This record gives sequence, C-alpha cells and structure tokens, in this order.
Amino acid sequence: MKACQENNVVMSIAMGNARGEKAQYGGSTPRVPDLAGTFSLAKYNQPKEIAYCAGVDSEVLTPANAEKTAQEFERYVKTPQCVGLKIYLGYNAVYAYDPLHFPLYELAQHYNIPVAFHTGDLAGGHGQLKYANPLTIDEVAVRFPKVRFVICHCGNPWIKEAIEVASKNENVYIDMSGLLEGKFDGSVFFERHRDYFSYIRMWMDYMGRYEKFMYGTDWPLINIKSYIDVMKLVIPEEHWQGFFYDNAVHVYSKLKNLL
Repeated sequence: MKACQENNVVMSIAMGNARGEKAQYGGSTPRVPDLAGTFSLAKYNQPKEIAYCAGVDSEVLTPANAEKTAQEFERYVKTPQCVGLKIYLGYNAVYAYDPLHFPLYELAQHYNIPVAFHTGDLAGGHGQLKYANPLTIDEVAVRFPKVRFVICHCGNPWIKEAIEVASKNENVYIDMSGLLEGKFDGSVFFERHRDYFSYIRMWMDYMGRYEKFMYGTDWPLINIKSYIDVMKLVIPEEHWQGFFYDNAVHVYSKLKNLL
C-alpha cells in the first residue's frame, strides 16, 4: 500500500487469484485476494483501499455446476468490495462465449457489475493463445448488451482488434494494464519503445473514445510509478482525469460507495 499512497492511488482493484471459501451450493468458488492473509467473506480483512474482482476457474465449469457456480459467486458479489468478475481467457481453455459462462454474465447483469477478461499474451508459456484473442469478446458483448465487459491488457499484442471490439460495442471497455513490466525510468523506457507506444496511440486516436480506456498496472509485475510515468506520455493530458480515475469509477460503479 505504500506505493499506492506515494503515487496518490486512492483505490485499487485486485484480480482474485487465491481460493475462496468452501462452496455452499456445489459450484466452483471464486478466486479472491489474499494480500492481508486468508480471505474472509464474513468480515472483509483485506486493505480497505483494495476492492476486487472475483476470479473464475472456467475449466472446472460444467453443465451440471454452471448455475450453482453463479450462486456461489452471488454470495461474494453482494458484498461492497466485490466490484466485478474476472475470467482468465487463455490460461483456461474456454472461450468467452462458451455457454458455461452465461450464468455468470446474467449474474453480472443483475447486479450491474462488469466482467473483465484476461486477453492477449500469456505469462510463462502457459495456456493457449487462441482463447485469449480479444475478438472473441465481440460475441458476448452482442449477446449481453446490458453487461459491461473489460478487455484487460488491451489484448496485447492484438491491440487494434481490442480497440475495434470496444469501438463497435458500447458495452466494451479496455484497461491498459500489463503492457510492460519491471521498474524503470518512464521517459527513457518510452523513448526506447516509442514505435510500440506510437502504434497504441495511433489506434486510440483513430477510435477517438478516450472514455473507453482505463489505467491499470498488473502489479506486482510492474512498478506503479514507472507505469504511471509511461502512461502519462501515451495518454493526452486532457484525458488524464478520465483515464486515471473517472472511467474506472464509471465501469466499476460499485467503487462509488467505497471512495
């Protein structure tokens, strides 16, 4: 939390990755944050400046447990700190548009929370890239127009595809997390990879909808200050307020009650 305080980060959204509590309905339990010890659903014991998205183990979903899994997730979604769902495309060999996910999308619609997808590159050589292409989000965005969907990592390296899906579908947004990693001087890194960032900026400008983009880090893989410094060089200053704050509060609307 020190790094957040030093960089004026007032609220963070963790993507659940630790096992949740024992199932009550026979479905798969969500993945949750464990930054401050074992997660407690009854009494939220994580830092108050951290909300989270409940993570989905898509590969354990079956026709027999998909509805029950949505019931398990509902227990978490009812709490103030659970502000969305996270599906790990590619790491799980299940497409975004697989009907096994539909009960979770219906849950998200009922509680007006977004569904975030890992898209693009896969760490450590794990998983299968064909499931992580952001073009696969188009089908669910059309099928569930009342659900807000987030393409995490801007689909990198399928950047133009991710931006096209967000451009076409009013209910699709993009977070710019995980595009780089490590600690570095932001201006030096930007200059070294200027062509890469110019490519991103070109498609963002072509789309012309900066309200569709949100800051994100993929911490702890990235140094927060380094990432902010680089993003300030990519995003026009007139859009900083939206990019670093307003857009996320709009998409993850439950944050309004935590700030």
